[in-house]
Amino acid sequence: MAEPAGRTLGDEETAALERVIRSGMLSSVWGTEARALEREVGEMYGSRFAIACSSGTAALHLSVVAAAPDPGDEIITTPITDFGTVAPILAQNAVPVFADVDPRDGNLDPDAVAELVGPRTRAIMAVHLFGSPARVAELRALADEHGLTLIEDCAQAWLSELPDGRYAGAAGHVATLSLQQWKHITCGDGGLALTDDEELARRMRLFADKGWDRAAGRSHESLGLNYRMTELQAAVARAQLVKLPGVVGSRRRTAGLLVEALRGLESVRAGEIVLPRPPGHAWWLFPLVLPGGDAPALAAHLSAAGVPARAGYLQEPLNRAPLWGRPVYGASQYPLEDYRPAPCPEAERLVSSTLLTIDWNEHYTSEHVTAIADAVAGYPGRP
Repeated sequence: MAEPAGRTLGDEETAALERVIRSGMLSSVWGTEARALEREVGEMYGSRFAIACSSGTAALHLSVVAAAPDPGDEIITTPITDFGTVAPILAQNAVPVFADVDPRDGNLDPDAVAELVGPRTRAIMAVHLFGSPARVAELRALADEHGLTLIEDCAQAWLSELPDGRYAGAAGHVATLSLQQWKHITCGDGGLALTDDEELARRMRLFADKGWDRAAGRSHESLGLNYRMTELQAAVARAQLVKLPGVVGSRRRTAGLLVEALRGLESVRAGEIVLPRPPGHAWWLFPLVLPGGDAPALAAHLSAAGVPARAGYLQEPLNRAPLWGRPVYGASQYPLEDYRPAPCPEAERLVSSTLLTIDWNEHYTSEHVTAIADAVAGYPGRP
C-alpha cells in the first residue's frame, strides 16, 4: 500500500487535484469538494450527517466530543487497536477502560464490556478490527440500557456489513472512517464522522472548526480545534470513493478464495488454525488465529516464503502500553492518577502468540492466493 501497484490512485485523482488547484480555492471553508464528499459518503452510508476532517484520529476525537464526557469519565474500548482510538479519549481528559476481546477475531466481547460499565461510564468505542464486523447490535443494546453513546471505529472497515445488511457504522450513535494511506481508499490522511443525530453533528462540526459558528459571524461558541479537511484531500477522496465498491469487492473475492483453499488443511480441520469468518468482512488484513500459540513461528515461515505476514499486529495491546503511569499533560498524570489498566488475557494472548495477519490488497490475484495457501500448507510446525 506504499507503492503505486498497491493502490488505485491514477488519472482520476490527478484530474481532481488539478480541478481544485485551478479553482484557486484550497480551503474547505469556502470550497465545494469537502461538502460534496460529505454528501456522497452520507448517501452511501445512509447517514443524515457526515463531517469531513483532517484524519481518522481527528474523526475519533470528534466522536468523543459528541459523547461529551466530563473530566474523569470513562470510555470502554478495545486494547487491540491503533493508538488513534485511545488518544482522543485522553485528549478530552477522559479515562480509557479496556475490555477484553473475542479470541476468534479480536473484536470487543460484549460480555466483558458489560462487566465494566460503571457510574462514570460515558461511552463504548467499538473497533471493527481488520474489517471484521464487531458485535455492535449487542453493544448498542448495552449502550441503550445504560444511557451510553456507542461509537464505531470503522477505520479498517469500509463497507463492512453487519448481520442485518447495514454497513458497519449504522448501529452506533457516531461512526468514524479513515482515509489514511493504508486504508481501503486514501487521500494520504483524512477522516469522516457520521451520525443521524443533529445535536451530535453540531457539536462535531463546531469542534472541527475551532468552535466557530460561521453563520453567527466571527464568534466562537465553544472550544474547538482546526480539524478541517482541505479541498485537495476531499477531491482525491471523492475520486477514491467511486472506486471503493470495486476495491472491497476484489478483496472479498480473493480472501474468499484463500479461506476455501485453507479450509481443507489438516491443521484447520484440527482447530490448530482458525480461519476468519467471511460474512460482512471488508478484509483490510487477512487474519489467522493459532490457539496453540504458533503465530510467531508461522509468520516467520510465511515471511521467508515471501508472504507479507506478521504476528501480533501490535507490539503490545494498549492496556500494556508503556504510557500508563507517566505524565499526560506537563508533569501531571491527570486524569490517570493511580490508573493502571486491568489485564485483558484474551487480547494479550492474541498479540503475544496466537494472532497472525497477512497484508491484503485489491490487486491480489488467484496466483497470489495459491502462493499464500501453499506457504501455509508447507508450514513445518503443523502436525
